[in-house]
Amino acid sequence: MFCCPCCLREVELQRRCDRNRKRSKRRAIYCPIHGCHLDSVSQKYQLFADKAGQLQERGMNRKNAMLLVASQTAVAIEGEWVEAFWCEQCQQTNWYHVRKQGDRTYDISVAPSHLWQQVAGVMDPHGNPSVSEFTRRHSRLVSFQSLSDFKFVG
Repeated sequence: MFCCPCCLREVELQRRCDRNRKRSKRRAIYCPIHGCHLDSVSQKYQLFADKAGQLQERGMNRKNAMLLVASQTAVAIEGEWVEAFWCEQCQQTNWYHVRKQGDRTYDISVAPSHLWQQVAGVMDPHGNPSVSEFTRRHSRLVSFQSLSDFKFVG
């Protein structure tokens, strides 16, 4: 099977090194276009379901999905999240919907815009319609020189 005893020894040493390795291995997430390894550049944004249909899409039967959504406001979806990755070949950052398939295998696709409504911890790009433009503008200000907007008519 092996051409010489030294080849057998190399294989045995490699197995022993793999067995003794305590550090966690790099996540095997690859670019869907180029196949190169992707580097994470953001945190994981957990997905939540607030409609029974979202749970049914993931394999839950209709009755259980309706009961779960009725009893809880939002249900955390295990093994799915949205994360930004840097591709060395594309030279750009893209947001991907990541689904954990197995122990170290992942299925990724470009995150569609409707998926952002299921993510916790991100701001709505359109903002809250009940908040005035004045409040929205001043919430972004960092300086204290915005007192000119509060002048009293006297």
